[in-house]
Amino acid sequence: MPGASLTFAAAPDLADAAGNYGITSASRIHFTVAQTGGGGGIAGDFGKFSGSFRIDRNDVGRSTVEFTLYPASVKTGEKRVEDFLKSSAVFDTANYSTVTFRSTNVKQTGPDTAAVEGTLTARGTSRKERFSVTLLDWNRGSIAFNIRGNIHRSPYGMDVGTPIYSNVVEFDMNIKGQRR
Repeated sequence: MPGASLTFAAAPDLADAAGNYGITSASRIHFTVAQTGGGGGIAGDFGKFSGSFRIDRNDVGRSTVEFTLYPASVKTGEKRVEDFLKSSAVFDTANYSTVTFRSTNVKQTGPDTAAVEGTLTARGTSRKERFSVTLLDWNRGSIAFNIRGNIHRSPYGMDVGTPIYSNVVEFDMNIKGQRR
């Protein structure tokens, strides 16, 4: 949604945006893993995910995010790559059907930006991770954010292919929420 940026200050009042939101299927969860030497790397999306977030009326720092993605829904446009990502070498979807994120800290960093820290759990391993959030659009019933973050694969036991493929997974997500 380039060009659709709207700041918190432009909203009638932060209290108006406060509330509980469900993440809608119109959201996009995109990732890339670079390849050494400028090769093509791996890029894809997750087709199945769920979650919710709450914007606290009185203190943005008390807001919360809960998110689940289903690795079996990974799409790269190449069945061979998708099957490999679902295998025990990477997501191990036979034993771990979800990847979850639960926020532990939200900090507003600008009029339309925030940093969200929380616990990411993948393949039975939980670690603290951080994402940058930018407000894209807002109205009384819905809200949209761009969320970016870099996750290292190795702590989660998904470092197969390094150093040919980067240890860093770059996430670029457009999340749309509908007020509940």
